[in-house]
Amino acid sequence: MPLTPVEIRHIDLRRAWFRGYRKPGVDGLLTEIADSFEEVWRERADLSDRLEELESEATKHRELEALLRSTLVSAERAGQDMKEQARRESDLIVQEAHADSRRVTREAAAEKRRLEEDMVKIRAQLRAALESLGEWPGEKETEVSSARTVIGEITDSGIRRVAG
Repeated sequence: MPLTPVEIRHIDLRRAWFRGYRKPGVDGLLTEIADSFEEVWRERADLSDRLEELESEATKHRELEALLRSTLVSAERAGQDMKEQARRESDLIVQEAHADSRRVTREAAAEKRRLEEDMVKIRAQLRAALESLGEWPGEKETEVSSARTVIGEITDSGIRRVAG
């Protein structure tokens, strides 16, 4: 059983009658032993307290680490979710853009057909107007080619002049 410094200080050694011990020397030694033991005892108590503090800090750090890990996992999961949502939204935007482009293409093709039909009607009206004025070329080949040139200018690049 370990002795405390106080117990060592209170040890009473018996003296032998003829061969006794020198009391001041033994008392000094016991005092030295008690002081040394007391210092070790205090260091042990201080180290025990420090160990408790460090264990408490380690526990706090473990809890903080667990919290940080769960936060990191949550942040990674949220980042992945946001990426996936952004990808879905971009796919939807692309699909809508394709649909819009197909619609615009269809509308442009319809407008082109309508304009071509109008162009054919205007050509027919122009021929009829030129024929009624007597300016439509007759049977002569040179007049036919010059009339085609005039009509070509009118229909391909807009009406610049009526007769050639």
